[in-house]
Amino acid sequence: MSSFDRSKKRIQLWKKALLHFSVCFVMGFFTGFAPTNTASLFSGQLVSYRHIKNLGISAEPDKGLEKPVEPPSLNRSLLVKIPTGKDLPLESTPRDLLIVITTTRSGDRFQEAFLMRLAQTLRSVPPPLLWIVVQAHNDAPATAEMLRKSGIMYRHLTFKENFTDAKAEADHQRNVALGHIEHHRLTGIVHFAGISNIYDSRLFEEIRQIELFGTWPVAMVSANRKRVVVEGPSCRSSKVVGWPVGDLSYGIGTTNDRTSADPGTVGIASKPARINISGFAFNSSILWDPERWGRPTSMPDTSQDSFKFVQEVILEDETKLKCIPPNSSKIMLWHLHVPRVIPLPFHQKQNKR
Repeated sequence: MSSFDRSKKRIQLWKKALLHFSVCFVMGFFTGFAPTNTASLFSGQLVSYRHIKNLGISAEPDKGLEKPVEPPSLNRSLLVKIPTGKDLPLESTPRDLLIVITTTRSGDRFQEAFLMRLAQTLRSVPPPLLWIVVQAHNDAPATAEMLRKSGIMYRHLTFKENFTDAKAEADHQRNVALGHIEHHRLTGIVHFAGISNIYDSRLFEEIRQIELFGTWPVAMVSANRKRVVVEGPSCRSSKVVGWPVGDLSYGIGTTNDRTSADPGTVGIASKPARINISGFAFNSSILWDPERWGRPTSMPDTSQDSFKFVQEVILEDETKLKCIPPNSSKIMLWHLHVPRVIPLPFHQKQNKR
């Protein structure tokens, strides 16, 4: 092949390459001005994905989703309806805090068992509930371990004072608990629960309905004396009309000395000399905000303890007392009297000899 033919062939190859380059350049140039349908399709999918990723359940349906497109073969029985705000049930009114105060006795060998039994009772009460246990400092470690395992919200208060009188010790413990409630402004309904009390669980829900003061009958059981004595109010509906004392062991009712002037309640005491410590409950705000409940003064002076103040306020105006249950129709609290020292059988035989 001559050199002329070779040069001619090279020129043709360059022409083809230049033609292909020109065609590709022109197509690329005009393609840049064309609408990108494919790009918009994928961008729509990306937007939908981002929306679903941050999706939350809204009470109001989105207007853009009011008419979703469903495939014709979709089984409508498998659809799950998301409830709106109108479909959701209304929340019940929040329960008031129930503050249960329990005092202890030093040297009581049944104390741990009774505290565990009371803990089981309080554990069945719907929250919120705060159990305040007051105890001598030396006896506290064993009880603290039991309280930690009880599953109840509690506060364990201790004191270092020594007492020879059991009543004075119990009153001091109640004042310690009331002082703690007042200092921390624990708003709720306060009830003094003895460790040997036996409860109808419905009583706690009744106590939560108390606005200011509430009271109920207490049946006191004594194994040694074989007696059942009932202390508490006599009620008409939810109003207190007297304070009888009934001895159920013989079916005989006895009353206090003072009688009411109402002829319909003759033989029923208008006011008791005292009220059973476990037979009432009160709103804790009376301790730091007595004016709210019609009391002219704030806290009493230091010579009068908080517990005595509460008892006086409760008995001052019976119209503010709420009877539980209405008409005193049932006993919901039993107090079991257990002597601190129980003689063993062989000691009794030796004493008879």
